[in-house]
Amino acid sequence: MTSNDAPGAYTSVNGLQMYYEVHGFRGSAARPLVLMHGGLLTIDSFGPLIPALAKDREVIALEFQGHGHTADIDRELSLANFSTDVVGLLDHLGVERADLFGFSVGGLTGLQTAIASPDRVGRLIAASAHFRPDGYYDEIFDQSAWATSKRLPTQADFEEMRRGYVRVAPHPEQFDAFQAKLGGMVAAFPGWSDEALRGIAAPTLVVIGDTDFVRVEHAAEMRDLIPDAQLAVLPGTTHVGVLQRVDLVLPMIERFLS
Repeated sequence: MTSNDAPGAYTSVNGLQMYYEVHGFRGSAARPLVLMHGGLLTIDSFGPLIPALAKDREVIALEFQGHGHTADIDRELSLANFSTDVVGLLDHLGVERADLFGFSVGGLTGLQTAIASPDRVGRLIAASAHFRPDGYYDEIFDQSAWATSKRLPTQADFEEMRRGYVRVAPHPEQFDAFQAKLGGMVAAFPGWSDEALRGIAAPTLVVIGDTDFVRVEHAAEMRDLIPDAQLAVLPGTTHVGVLQRVDLVLPMIERFLS
């Protein structure tokens, strides 16, 4: 099955009808790669990275609870639930172990999966993710600073997220309510202990933009705590710009996964 087929399907996972796509070839010698998008985003946020990464491996792209084609259900939004959904999808597809590439909320989910289900994770790419609340700059949670922040998404960015949601969501009218629900989940994130990060067995690539939500020193601390970790800081790059830096991100990921 080639990436040009853009095959979309649903599977029942933990009470969720999860949407996913499979690109590339299962017969590749490389482990399957799972792509996990950020908050309010969809599979489309990975753009040209998908066909490029699927040239020599199977790429599994999913949409979390309440995101994209996957409808929200009466269940708590949590990283633990997102992670068990990822593992459930791997079970459905018969994938014993996969590499994970997550951005923002997807990066947090990747870290949660590497901590809670280490036997299912080969290599991990955690982009624009933190491991304690203080890993974010103060302005991220300070609404009075949003108007002048160079780190926050612009109004145009939010409108693009809205358009992406409305285009494919089963209930497009729920965007604002779901945005508030997701914001509450991120704000309530308690973080992980240093010991939890030291226990991550998967080789890990931590990626942030130099103008990201995440402090550079915090990302460096993640690199130091995870036993087999590397750190990449993308120059001239905001949080929402990380996945757009295909010129930097693609060769970096290809080399790390190989």
